[in-house]
Amino acid sequence: MSQATLQRRPLVKKILAGADDNLLVIAGLGSSNWDITNAGDRPLNMPLWGAMGAPVGMGLGLAIAQPTKRVLVITGDGDMLMSLGSLATVAAQSPDNLAICVLDNEKFGETGNQATHTSPRNNGPTDSGAGTDLAMIAKGCGIADCSTVTEKAEVSQLVKDLRGKKGPIFRLVKVMVEKLEFVMPPQDGAHLKDRFRQALLGNP
Repeated sequence: MSQATLQRRPLVKKILAGADDNLLVIAGLGSSNWDITNAGDRPLNMPLWGAMGAPVGMGLGLAIAQPTKRVLVITGDGDMLMSLGSLATVAAQSPDNLAICVLDNEKFGETGNQATHTSPRNNGPTDSGAGTDLAMIAKGCGIADCSTVTEKAEVSQLVKDLRGKKGPIFRLVKVMVEKLEFVMPPQDGAHLKDRFRQALLGNP
């Protein structure tokens, strides 16, 4: 594990502080789901249940469909590793209202904290020991504005970028491995979909 010093829950609270009707939030399954709910459940949050690999693609579609809104995807390294191709599609479509934040603790948190590919590896004499760098992958896919955040001093700028900088932007944030209480959003997917749609578009 890299020497991460950032705690995910306080960080996500700062990212989402003062969220208004202009901010549409998609969260990956598991920890990111609990993180955004801990920051305050709201109808324009869409926490995904079981849809591993879906948040970036969903965020992209939403950003294209709602060009006057800010779309923020918050997900984890395990989820992002499952859908790397979606980053190339983000680059190809290049919506200027989309921000992607990957909270990387180098673990598959929902299945026992096994190391993900972003964790440094020590598998033999030819291994460099370096883990997969998701920010470099995003950059290689064609997303021009990519960076990695590791320090508390960088959080203020991170929040500004995620909430308002012209996109698409990609931020990889190295966070600590922590055992945290589950903070559950509603567990009915149809309800979550309907309340999000109604909050965004009004009643049909």
